Amino acid sequence: MAEQDDWEREFDHAWVNSAEHKEPSARARMLAARWKENPPEPAPFRADPDPVGPRRSSWVSTAVVLGCVAAVIVLLGYAQLRSGY
Repeated sequence: MAEQDDWEREFDHAWVNSAEHKEPSARARMLAARWKENPPEPAPFRADPDPVGPRRSSWVSTAVVLGCVAAVIVLLGYAQLRSGY
């Protein structure tokens, strides 16, 4: 009977969560030790990303897309013309 009680207690989450002392994880201990010597700089909650560079204007993108569509239409027309009637 005592063995069955031990087995039930092993998987009893309420018993585990009621422990008086909870040891921090290894990562938490590592960061605490690192930050004791060299604390991190404060950062805003949602920091702006670093600027990537100048963006292309919308008309350039539109011209590139329309140029590609026109090239495909011309190639399809040329292929149909070459194949004969």
